[in-house]
Amino acid sequence: MNGKCKWLWLACAGAALAQAGEQKTDAWSSASVVTVTAAKPTFDWLVGRWCLQRGDTVIEETWLPARGDIWFAVSRSVRADVTTDFEFARIAMQDGVWSFLAQPQGKAPTVFARTDGGDDWSRFENPQHDFPTRIEYRRAGDELTATIYGPDKQGKEKAIRFPYQRCEALSQ
Repeated sequence: MNGKCKWLWLACAGAALAQAGEQKTDAWSSASVVTVTAAKPTFDWLVGRWCLQRGDTVIEETWLPARGDIWFAVSRSVRADVTTDFEFARIAMQDGVWSFLAQPQGKAPTVFARTDGGDDWSRFENPQHDFPTRIEYRRAGDELTATIYGPDKQGKEKAIRFPYQRCEALSQ
């Protein structure tokens, strides 16, 4: 690459980076410094009331739209008109990382950091937690699947799936 082409390539690359992030001038050297910021993920695809029936138990999980930068959820399991289980959850920035904070039975939150995701799915992990160590949500139309993963009592990987549908799809 000759000198002219090299500078043209650097100028084009700098312009592309400037569009992707914020460009500032360094006061000490007058050089341009480009800060590239990752796009903020959205979890709006979770929003709604999701239901699952397993035998005589109905599991409901409701996600509220974000106000500010936190998505809140509550879930409950009901059998014969008795609540057998409940959980509060939220997705929020925690120590600079988008995280899923779970509070089963209203206990202190357990933090699972977001490690991967896309437009309609996210993976959250906490390898130090006993079970689960990984939580994944995936959305496909009017179906939302939550899967929790972790070691069973023999140390083998176990997965428990929650294949939710919009609650309106189930007879209540």
